Amino acid sequence: MLDIFFTVDVEIWCDGWHNIDEKFPGAFRKYIYGPTPKGDFGLPHKIKILKQHGLTGVFFVESLFSTRFGNQPLAEIVGLLNDGLQEVQLHLHTEWADESRQPIFEHLREKRQHLRYFSLEEQTQLIALGKRLVSNAGAKEVNAFRAGSFAFNADTLTALATNHIPFDSSYNASMFGPDSGVMPGVTLVEPIECRGVHEYPMTVFHDGTRSLRHAQLTACSYKELERLLWQALEAGRSSFVLLSHSFELMNLAMNRPDEVVVKRFERLCAFLERNSDCFRVRGFQGLIPKVTQSQPGPLKSPPWMTGLRMIERAYRRKYQ
Repeated sequence: MLDIFFTVDVEIWCDGWHNIDEKFPGAFRKYIYGPTPKGDFGLPHKIKILKQHGLTGVFFVESLFSTRFGNQPLAEIVGLLNDGLQEVQLHLHTEWADESRQPIFEHLREKRQHLRYFSLEEQTQLIALGKRLVSNAGAKEVNAFRAGSFAFNADTLTALATNHIPFDSSYNASMFGPDSGVMPGVTLVEPIECRGVHEYPMTVFHDGTRSLRHAQLTACSYKELERLLWQALEAGRSSFVLLSHSFELMNLAMNRPDEVVVKRFERLCAFLERNSDCFRVRGFQGLIPKVTQSQPGPLKSPPWMTGLRMIERAYRRKYQ
């Protein structure tokens, strides 16, 4: 049985940092509800499809934005997830830190894009604040974390342990993972324990171009994902961590549903429900961690599947 973590990063952006107070109401509706002429395709739609198939996703909710805009919009997000029987966990984008109504750090006067740009003490404070914000918004149990843009470092794990958060899913071998300071020189693809925290890395694979990619709903075809899931099961992997976002069922302009990705998501959920004897879709709450002593290589996808994905991507860009 392979543990599947269908993770969704929930975040809001105002398309720049000017006039954000004016832009926020529209940005909130766009990034959370995803209105289109064909209906809403944001967070509630994703929750509905998961529920239809009896699946529980892990929703990493960015909470620092509420230091600018208050508890109500954050509570609305958490309420949607609680009502949908989905798991709420913590996500931080530190670009919001200098936008707070009340200064988080007196000395902070500029943007620091990544959590790794903050000291251990600062990271500890930011994670404590984020956890408190999402808990006050109604999150039932926060025991897992993901850094914005996967931009964490080894200090992040120490900060999480201090804040009694035992699980992290910030390691992405295709992005910041290799220079995070977590197991230097090793490509981390299976869970480990480090500094008192269990790290569940993003699932990554080599595609037909020999590029290292992470398993993301918008970045992989359905056939690629299905093949990778079977491959991970047959290889005896303990976990498979997929990435999505609350707004990923829409096109890049976010004014229409991306029909290809919508269908991909529906097929993936149906596949996981149909093969629940092989794949256990779960969250971090109640998880008994599995620790791997050795790290296998990344999964692999053949060139012909990469070619089909590129054709599909070209179609999406041209017609959607």
